Amino acid sequence: MGSCTPIPLDDPLQCNVSPHAFIGGLINQGDVEPQPFRVESNSINAFNPVRGADLRAYGFHVFALVAYEEGNPLFRKGSGKRVSSSAYGAVVWGSTEKVQAAVSAAHSPAIVHHAGPFITAIFCDREP
Repeated sequence: MGSCTPIPLDDPLQCNVSPHAFIGGLINQGDVEPQPFRVESNSINAFNPVRGADLRAYGFHVFALVAYEEGNPLFRKGSGKRVSSSAYGAVVWGSTEKVQAAVSAAHSPAIVHHAGPFITAIFCDREP
């Protein structure tokens, strides 16, 4: 349950896997809690890393994972209009500018979104 060795999420944040594969794989490895701690009205489910897991995205510390996949029982539906039928990502500690630079340098198509002071989301929208 959880690892002290950093676990890089750079490969799946190239937006080439499904939300189920992204979250489900981390749950199966014991690195992410199996139930979301929050479900937004737009259906985005937020998951916590397990205690001791050191998840990293492009070198930045991940403190939450977000995902939703329409019709997948791993995810709960929110009360409002969904943001996408298939999306996932990581919320990291880091300025939007530095995170954007790292994501761009990795040639990832992920969307970088300012979420708060030194809190940035790296998001893969897989809407067909």
